[in-house]
Amino acid sequence: MRIEYDQDADALYIQFKDIRPEDNRDIEDGVTIDLDRDGHLVGLEILDAAKRFGIDSVSKVSVEHLSLAKSGT
Repeated sequence: MRIEYDQDADALYIQFKDIRPEDNRDIEDGVTIDLDRDGHLVGLEILDAAKRFGIDSVSKVSVEHLSLAKSGT
């Protein structure tokens, strides 16, 4: 997973899979999801991110409850 913020465009992009999207859909004004060929979520773009959430929220990323251990092994 990768999170990018373009300050000039005020655009936040969260990439969930490292593959090229085949399609995208606007789910609301300024929010677009990228999909693979099977319709699965690949990424999420949010325009006017700092305006929507505040620059402090956009510039700080918090990762919580991330457990890399696989259960049952």
